[in-house]
Amino acid sequence: MGNKNTVYLTQEGLDDLKRELDELINIKRPENVQAIKEARSLGDLSENAEYDAARNEQAQIEARIQQIEKMLENVSIISDVNTDTVGIGNTVAIKYVDDDEEDEYKIVGSQEADPFESKISNESPIAQALFNHKVGDIVTVESPNGSYDVEIIKIK
Repeated sequence: MGNKNTVYLTQEGLDDLKRELDELINIKRPENVQAIKEARSLGDLSENAEYDAARNEQAQIEARIQQIEKMLENVSIISDVNTDTVGIGNTVAIKYVDDDEEDEYKIVGSQEADPFESKISNESPIAQALFNHKVGDIVTVESPNGSYDVEIIKIK
């Protein structure tokens, strides 16, 4: 699936990144430049905590801008999701064979992974185990805590 630098995003994830980049460039950066000017006007820079804080924030803003721009250069939009077999972009309902508990996960690129929203990275052990399998398949997930079996109930 693409080269190592490829960043897999849904359209929603791409829109979020572009919004963040826009806010960094057009709002955060100018606010930071103003904060540096104001801190500089306070005098001695060697003992100026406001100046140090503003410079640190500037470094973080610029690093994040570079990081997002690099990601956007290597972005691959997840589209035309196939529901015959599991792949990136699918939402998969699974049942844990040991305890009959069910879960549903959306498989997304690592940048969008959010366990609190049941979005798991395509690089996670469970996603790796599910890839290219069909509804009804039972697959073994190799995790750091040992392996376990899950059955694929639904792919959307």
